[in-house]
Amino acid sequence: MMAWLQLWTMGLVATVALSISFAAAEDPALPVVEELGPSEIVKKESHPILFRQKRDWIWNSMYVEEEKPAPSPYKIGRLKSSQTMTVKNFQLEGEGANTIFTVDSKGDLFVTRALDREEKSTYHLTASMYDGNNNLIEDAGDFEIHVTDINDNTPVFPGAYNRSIMERSMIGTKVMEVKADDADDPSTANGEVRYSLIHSHSAFEIDSITGEIRCKTNTLDRETKSQYVVVVKAQDMRGMASGSTATTSVTITIADTNDNLVSFTRRTYDLRVPEDHKVNEKIGTLELEDRDQIQNKEPIFIIPSDIKMFDIELSPHKDGKLMLKKALDFETTNSYTFAIQVRENLRFPAENMNSAITTAQVNIKVLDVDEPPVFTQHVYTFTVVEESIVNNIGTVTAKDPDRANKRIRYSILDKDSPISINPFTGQLSTLRRLDRELEATHVFQVMAQEEPSGLESFVKVNITVQDINDNKPELVVDDIFLCENDVTNTVIGTLRATDKDDQPASFSFSLASESSNFSIKDYGNNTADIIVRSGPFSLDDPKDYSVYVRITDGGRPIQTSITKLAIKSCRCDNRRIATQCKAGARRMGVSVHALIAILLCILTILVIVILFVMRKRYQKNSLASMKNSGEIHEQLVTYDEEGGGEMDTNGYDVSILSSACHDGSLLRHPDHHPHPSLYAMVQKPPHQSQPTACKGDMAVMIEMKKDEADHDRDGFPYDTLHIYGYEGPESLAGSLSSLDSSSTGSNLDYDFLSDWGPRFRTLAELYGVDEQEYYHQY
Repeated sequence: MMAWLQLWTMGLVATVALSISFAAAEDPALPVVEELGPSEIVKKESHPILFRQKRDWIWNSMYVEEEKPAPSPYKIGRLKSSQTMTVKNFQLEGEGANTIFTVDSKGDLFVTRALDREEKSTYHLTASMYDGNNNLIEDAGDFEIHVTDINDNTPVFPGAYNRSIMERSMIGTKVMEVKADDADDPSTANGEVRYSLIHSHSAFEIDSITGEIRCKTNTLDRETKSQYVVVVKAQDMRGMASGSTATTSVTITIADTNDNLVSFTRRTYDLRVPEDHKVNEKIGTLELEDRDQIQNKEPIFIIPSDIKMFDIELSPHKDGKLMLKKALDFETTNSYTFAIQVRENLRFPAENMNSAITTAQVNIKVLDVDEPPVFTQHVYTFTVVEESIVNNIGTVTAKDPDRANKRIRYSILDKDSPISINPFTGQLSTLRRLDRELEATHVFQVMAQEEPSGLESFVKVNITVQDINDNKPELVVDDIFLCENDVTNTVIGTLRATDKDDQPASFSFSLASESSNFSIKDYGNNTADIIVRSGPFSLDDPKDYSVYVRITDGGRPIQTSITKLAIKSCRCDNRRIATQCKAGARRMGVSVHALIAILLCILTILVIVILFVMRKRYQKNSLASMKNSGEIHEQLVTYDEEGGGEMDTNGYDVSILSSACHDGSLLRHPDHHPHPSLYAMVQKPPHQSQPTACKGDMAVMIEMKKDEADHDRDGFPYDTLHIYGYEGPESLAGSLSSLDSSSTGSNLDYDFLSDWGPRFRTLAELYGVDEQEYYHQY
């Protein structure tokens, strides 16, 4: 109907325009514009004039129904012009020209295929008209072809919806808004969508035009039903039965609010707790029940005001944690009974008000535990006067908290503590005199151990050493010197004093001995000046100046010290600034403790030196003994061969015959006196010019050795007996052996061997022993 109305309106406008043009052509009163060619216009006017050319196209807007099948091109309109020509030719340009849209020689416009409005709803074209000679009759004119809509699209929802609404919401509360899209023309009924719920719902409703879903009840209860699924239908053609439809589901979740009262799960809670349970720790849980979600649980516990031992805290699951606030004692109270209430701040009236258990009774039974001893105080503090032995400083006391009241034994953990404790009574006493100046406070721990269980407890003990006046005052001086030009009553320095004692001291200064040169002026404020009594002085005077200063501290008992104060001599300028001083050191008094420390250091050094010297001497004697008493290996070898000269020593051990052992360790007489070796007993004759070898002497010596070995039980037996005759007969130098030497006829002097050094010491002792040294102990 709308399409025909538009077509009729366009035809009416075209008819009126055509009538006006004909009237202008026939009426002679109307001005007539002479048609001139372009060249003629140029001739008549020196300047070109632009004229608006009147269009002579006569047509209406054209419309094409979408999705109309076109097995063959069908006519949708005609291109008309006021120009009347027998032969005409039309040309199209623009969107779809000569493909979708064609025109014949009569100006009829055809469509060659079906069109889709949702793909393209309007086509813009341009038409031109030519005569038979292909001359332009009518300029190009623009026109449009509109594609009319049909209901060929179905409404489409973007997807399923999920929303939530608070339980017990008011009527009319908006839940959400749904929207379906329809590709048809929204200005027509084809694109107008209406909404409805497929199944009528008692809890929700929907606006048919806007698609807004609202709550139509105020009784939504999450605990009864926590979720609703609503099916929404969208239909175009304004909801007419002929319209296309689409559906979607809307899931509505009911959000929780605190509308249920919390309740105890039991009316009575029985708990058992040991008496040594730690304070501020949980002793039990009071379970609660609440139909609301955990984030909406807000239980409030009420405990009787006279119950100070326990308290209630919320657990992560919003249950009640029963906490211990004070230590339990089975011997004092072995059970507790009290009532606990619970309530909750509700936003709406609770439906379970009558069924909720809001008061519960708690019964707590305390279990007995063998506990360690308990001291009567957390920290013990005592005072001891220094430099005194105290047998009773104080008493540390611990008790067994159990009914058994077991015996307790005390001990001090610090083994180096100067304080001792009676293991049965806990009485403290001093082991030695305490010195406040060395250590003013003694801190240690006392252990109380229960017998026979061995349970232990510890306590801290502080012993404060009380000060007495037992330290002598010490002199404190600045740089004191005298100048050559110092006259009488010149102050050369100021004296002060210190005292290690804690007691306030009132020092007084005086000279311990009369001095002709100096005096002391005591001001009574713990300071004094040294004043020149007679001057001036000379730097060339070899005399050293010093005074003995006596200081008393004014305490009880009074302590006095005398200190020698050395005063150096200087040459000074006019302002009494020393420019040159004679060398000299100031000597101060040394305390008794420092003197004892110095003596101990000296004594320690002396002991170390003595031990070092003794060790050196012992090592020297050991080395000498090792050198003088060489190890002797004696073997008994029997052979019938004659001596092979010097080569014979390579095959047999002749160390026994050439040994320098002379310390008497191997040869002992029955009287146990040490004797020199037999070689040392062989004496060289005093006057003989040439040594001669004698077999008889050797035989006698061997017989003597055998006899001594047979009768000497203390000596080591000889394992080897060597018998030699002459050796080295082929040697040009002759034999150096003593085997051929005569013990009576030799007159050689071997004392020069002593001058050859330590390597020949043994040989010198062997051949250099005189007869009177026979019994000399080496």
